[in-house]
Amino acid sequence: MKYVGYYRVSTKRQARSGLGLEAQQQMVRQFAGAHGELVGEFVEVESGRNDRRIELAKAINAAKKAGASLLIARLDRFSRRVSFISAMMEKGVRLVIVEMPNATDFQLHIFAALAQEERRLISERTKVALAQAKRRGAILGLNGAALAESNRKGAIAFARHVETLLPPGWPDMSYSEIARRLNAIGAKSPTGRRFYPQTVKSFAIRILGGPRVA
Repeated sequence: MKYVGYYRVSTKRQARSGLGLEAQQQMVRQFAGAHGELVGEFVEVESGRNDRRIELAKAINAAKKAGASLLIARLDRFSRRVSFISAMMEKGVRLVIVEMPNATDFQLHIFAALAQEERRLISERTKVALAQAKRRGAILGLNGAALAESNRKGAIAFARHVETLLPPGWPDMSYSEIARRLNAIGAKSPTGRRFYPQTVKSFAIRILGGPRVA
């Protein structure tokens, strides 16, 4: 199998420092080495909200010419927007995600929808909290930093709680298997809903950088 690697970082600073980029490259190169051949690599320095991706266009053309699949470390490095992913698939782009290599196009749509909704909910909660702080006369810059830190600590605490519900060896399970086990015992996500692979991925990353996908 032939692959063309595509990496995305949000800022030039991240690109220069290797922050996030090196991890993506390591994941893609290891996967390609174990399953086929990496015939090209492209790095995009662009916000995920911007659909104008010059390097992505180059990567897609290279993949089509080589009869290769576009290989990406994580779905959010491609996009969190369902519309963007759908548009790419309609162009005939064969997409392989290292974290979920066996995912079908339908499943990728579901995961993207979950990530998109999660981002929307976080944005809404943050806006509400900042508006309340503003009404109390708080300095928003300081309050925003404190709120972000509070949210981070809360997320880590929840992740640790979920970890206590799982059997030994859970890092070797797939996201789907972990979600099934949590739902089977009636555990709920932070929003009071069922667990999905994308939800599991979020807390797993906070604990150990993400479980290996079985």
